[in-house]
Amino acid sequence: MTAIAAPALSRGLPEAPVMTEATMQPPLHPTSGPDYNPVVTLNGWTLPWRMNGDWKEFHLVAEPVEREMAEGMTANLWGYNGQSPGPTIEAVEGDKVRIFVTNKLPEKTTIHWHGQILPCGMDGVGGLTQPHIPSGKTYVYEWQLAKSGTFMYHPHSDEMVQMAMGMMGFFVVHPRDPQQHRVDRDFVFLLNAFDIDPGARVPRIMTMTDFNLWCWNSRLFPGIDPLVAAKGDRVRVRVGNLTMTNHPIHMHGYDFAVTGTDGGWVAPEARWSEVSIDIPVGAMRAYEFDAVHEGDWAIHCHKSHHTMNAMGHDVKTFIGADKRLTTEQIRKLVPDYMPMGATGMGEMAEMSMPLPDNTLPMMAGWGQFGPIEMGGMFSVMKVREGLAAGDYSDPGDFDHPPGTVAYEWTGDTPDAAQAPGASEPTPKSSHDDHHKRS
Repeated sequence: MTAIAAPALSRGLPEAPVMTEATMQPPLHPTSGPDYNPVVTLNGWTLPWRMNGDWKEFHLVAEPVEREMAEGMTANLWGYNGQSPGPTIEAVEGDKVRIFVTNKLPEKTTIHWHGQILPCGMDGVGGLTQPHIPSGKTYVYEWQLAKSGTFMYHPHSDEMVQMAMGMMGFFVVHPRDPQQHRVDRDFVFLLNAFDIDPGARVPRIMTMTDFNLWCWNSRLFPGIDPLVAAKGDRVRVRVGNLTMTNHPIHMHGYDFAVTGTDGGWVAPEARWSEVSIDIPVGAMRAYEFDAVHEGDWAIHCHKSHHTMNAMGHDVKTFIGADKRLTTEQIRKLVPDYMPMGATGMGEMAEMSMPLPDNTLPMMAGWGQFGPIEMGGMFSVMKVREGLAAGDYSDPGDFDHPPGTVAYEWTGDTPDAAQAPGASEPTPKSSHDDHHKRS
């Protein structure tokens, strides 16, 4: 590895750009080599590179980072180049890539290039295929990209801690043929999860299943960017899962074709239609659709607890309980006390109850018709007529055509319909007379 990397080292390390903004950055279009339509990372960015001869060189820095998870909450995580997840790496099938990894963590690390076909010594499993990267040192990974597709990167050194702290990122390899698998808009995001007590900033690293913050790219709704598309666009969504459970991702308003997995592209004759696609642990799925239906379409995990923020697991159920008398007594001691849960939890989305510092309400977000009552793994696919090709800005609320919004009915309620062939109900008086005669 040292002999191969020596020519690059004579030029010094490539720049290691840092991004601290939590908003989605514009796509990074190629300036040399084969053309491709770059991806857009939700609340993220693509890592710039330099060309050094035949090698495309990147520089990742593993380091402690601060990540705003949504307005009002910031977490102290570990990540790359200023963010968690780290920046998306983009390249082209057949490229020779050289990736410098500098470790600024307080412990050793490595990077595993999840799903890539590469020499064993570049696979990034500390102790097995390479020495661990000590704190303060820089190691080099280099190989030729064998195939196009969607891949991930994450540590294979103290993996439980480092992934729980937010160390992960996407690696997208575009086809050599610019027309192969081409779409108009290509979105990527990772599913990750944290257990952070309200008021705290550092995740609990020993949590196995009871996470309280379910994220897309370390962000929580309403802090997750919308996915914006122009009407008529061919749209691809690539979703990677590095949490501890599966996630059925459901998108409203469309059916879509599953076109990719970690293993590669799904042949056209083998693709299947879905409206929800389950993303297994440690896996990626890509799906595509034609954006023909305008609107603001919800996209979310269909595990209902995964669309909540700061979810407590020991909350009592009070549905149906009359808490009025109890509320009166408690308010004598705590004037601002607000009872919750007697009629469900939707009221929490409208309450302005005090919260501990550095946490979020369980339900959040407002739309043009009121509270959305969601959190966690939730966003909106916004399809609009006439958007420019490179326009990913939020177009605002959808202007519904007249007569296309559900409305309140104030007229008479029709009688319940009878099933075909069902007998008419026996009048009560006749039933009573029959009972008396018997």
